[in-house]
Amino acid sequence: MTIDQVLGTDMLEGFRARAGGYDEQNTFCTQDFAELADAGYLRAMLPESRGGFGWGMETMTAAQRLLGSHAPATALAVNMHHVWCGVATLLAARGDHRLDMVLDWVQAGEVMAFGVSEAGNDQVLFDSVTRAVPAADGSYAFTGTKIFTSLAPVWTRLGVFGKDESGQEPKLVHGFLHRDAPGIEIPQNWNTLGMRATQSNSTILTGAPVAAEHIHSTLPVGPVPDLLVFGIFASFLSLTASVYVGLAERGMQLAAANPARRKSLKNDGRTYDQDPDIRWQVANAGMEILRLDAMLRMTTRDLDDLVDHGGSWFPRLVTLRTAAGDAARSCIDVAAKVSGGGQYFRGSELERLYRDALASLYHPSDAESAHSTVASWLLGPVRE
Repeated sequence: MTIDQVLGTDMLEGFRARAGGYDEQNTFCTQDFAELADAGYLRAMLPESRGGFGWGMETMTAAQRLLGSHAPATALAVNMHHVWCGVATLLAARGDHRLDMVLDWVQAGEVMAFGVSEAGNDQVLFDSVTRAVPAADGSYAFTGTKIFTSLAPVWTRLGVFGKDESGQEPKLVHGFLHRDAPGIEIPQNWNTLGMRATQSNSTILTGAPVAAEHIHSTLPVGPVPDLLVFGIFASFLSLTASVYVGLAERGMQLAAANPARRKSLKNDGRTYDQDPDIRWQVANAGMEILRLDAMLRMTTRDLDDLVDHGGSWFPRLVTLRTAAGDAARSCIDVAAKVSGGGQYFRGSELERLYRDALASLYHPSDAESAHSTVASWLLGPVRE
């Protein structure tokens, strides 16, 4: 099925119409999520033989971009489910089947979520402050607090990792936690400036068990050239970028549409879309979208086509994510400048998008980490 067949105009307009209410009430996008699930959207990356649409990263990011232009918080919420689908798909395409269990679960209707981020852990995947304690049967018990756990009201499987310090050398243990497992607490602490409908509550783990068969990877602490690390970064960064490209695109659309609705008393009722300064600003927003369009499509197509970019893969991915967030904020800023003071009032779409765009400052990889990655690629690591 095509994107337009799955995300129809009426569905998308319904998402946009409800977005303000979810934001104001600080509630999960329940109806949006149900409609997406009914449309098969959660299985989109599965092959048709598994009940999916056979979408690769290029098509999936294009769909998330479209969804993000209508309901950014809904797109960002469901994004985390698609990230795990993307990781499993990217690994399988490269001959690594350790996450085939994810595809089985998604086919069965389960909802995946990410339990990776931790307060104060700027090492992201390369270290953890969560404890992973092994048992004799190969299972692990995880204790720690994961933050920004999107889809908190509905996830059934949570990808988690923690540090096992029981041996001579510490190691990072990755597995999937079932929601029915003991030792899980989800406080209702998602009260944020924007992206409120994601309901990305924290997840507190206290000896939460993961069965041996659901422990899929054990890696050393620190950067490691493991395909799992590449898969997580590639899927997370490109899919998250796609949501912000959609948000930026909506900012550009509003920047282009709103000036024509305003008239200048000074210029005899001439509409502001004829003002040369406003036209320049709107054109800048359009140019940002055109650059991002090419970057997103080429990067995700190369992922689908198994292109080997070697050492430049991580710089490409962090640049895409950072550029998308920057564009979302700048395009919304342009729209605010050219749309008039009425957009400053609570409840306008632009006011909400302005707040949603700020969430891009906090996703990995942030600007500092991205610049460090690119600098190391070009200049080598900082000497001790």
